[in-house]
Amino acid sequence: MRELSPDHNIKLKENLAGRFPNAGFKVEENRGIVVIEASRSSLIELMKHLKEDAGCSFNVLMDLTAVDYLDKRKSEERFEVVYMLFSSTSLHRVRIKVKAGDGDDVPSLVSIWKGANWPEREVFDFFGIKFSGHPLMERLIMPDEFRGYPLRKDFPLEGQGEDYLIESILIPDKTKI
Repeated sequence: MRELSPDHNIKLKENLAGRFPNAGFKVEENRGIVVIEASRSSLIELMKHLKEDAGCSFNVLMDLTAVDYLDKRKSEERFEVVYMLFSSTSLHRVRIKVKAGDGDDVPSLVSIWKGANWPEREVFDFFGIKFSGHPLMERLIMPDEFRGYPLRKDFPLEGQGEDYLIESILIPDKTKI
């Protein structure tokens, strides 16, 4: 089994500082993984660099999700879109976070990783975060007529979501209740 290089994170941080000296990325380490907090405007350039640069070679988009920090953030950017990349050559991971407000678009990564297609649609479906440049930005799991985004912190636990589930999915024939 191949051992992880302990100085890989240091080299990655130096690589990013050299390539993006004025980008204003916040780069830290959390539990052995480099975490980069980037802006939406620099996301595409950063991701291309992380994938294509020989010193990085993060060739696998492992995960793409979002977090809703409603009431925990003072700023207007309540959401965080989180990407996890993996390098099959160095066996290292890197996490990228991008803040977004309600109604803000995040650049789509489908042009870099085709596997971003469905996860971006899933994040849109459940959080309402749109990805600009996505080839088919529409609901993936929830029906088109479904109102709201069920993974938002302000989505009601009772009412529209519950009514929809009772009427359409869980109990299609109310006469049997």
